[in-house]
Amino acid sequence: MDAMLARDMWKATEPLHTVTYFAEECRTANKEVGLKGYWMGYFGSRGAPLGAVSAGTIEATFFGFHPARVRRAIPDAWGFASPEAILRVRGEAAARALRRAFPGIDDVAATAAPQLREVVLAADGAGRALFAANRDLPVPEDPVEALWQAITALREHRGDGHVALLTGEGLTGLEANVLASAVGTVKAEWLLESRGWSQEEWDEAADALAGRGLLEQGEATDEGRGLRARIERRTDELAASPYRVLDEPEALYESLVPAAKALADEMPFPNPIGLPRVG
Repeated sequence: MDAMLARDMWKATEPLHTVTYFAEECRTANKEVGLKGYWMGYFGSRGAPLGAVSAGTIEATFFGFHPARVRRAIPDAWGFASPEAILRVRGEAAARALRRAFPGIDDVAATAAPQLREVVLAADGAGRALFAANRDLPVPEDPVEALWQAITALREHRGDGHVALLTGEGLTGLEANVLASAVGTVKAEWLLESRGWSQEEWDEAADALAGRGLLEQGEATDEGRGLRARIERRTDELAASPYRVLDEPEALYESLVPAAKALADEMPFPNPIGLPRVG
């Protein structure tokens, strides 16, 4: 499987994963289990596979969020709902959202979930904390929930690799956000709102990038665009490796596309993730 197909697979699987952030079923499940507000729900639900970890662990693994935004939710979240309780409801809620948004998801899951589990087991967990934590969760008996869980694990595998590349280039989480905006991946206002940074902090990070020759007057230079392109290309290459366990990864991709197109209505475009529509 090449890097291009790995990127296409991300476009086809990410909409299925992101119901956990945008779908009403998932937001309601977070509230009913005891989490308070959207951001506690987000950090608590996504971080639950790691256990009742510190705010610092969430800051490091999630990357790019303002520490104050994280610390308003973590570790308080674990006092309202244990990671075990959160894990019991998050996959069930995601499966309900998937079935509502795409009634044919059970047929897709019957064939795709076992294949994606193979990919999960073939992936290397070294240095990938969020992936490894999700990989080691029990496989749900419900095929749709199992599909969502496998997609989530592989999503975190890709993300962990991406964060490693960003830090390897000496970029802070905020600087990575500023560079993504400067190359046109995500609008600055989306990242400021969703990641919790102030305009002053954003401007300071932009100045730091300008000092490295990556930005000029708020716009990415050729060097900045080149750096971002190299990071994205290498992210795709690292994400492709575990899919090579499959004989026909292209067929798996094609089976997921109809669901991805249907689930696109569950998330905003543009979005803070920088995900384009599939197809």
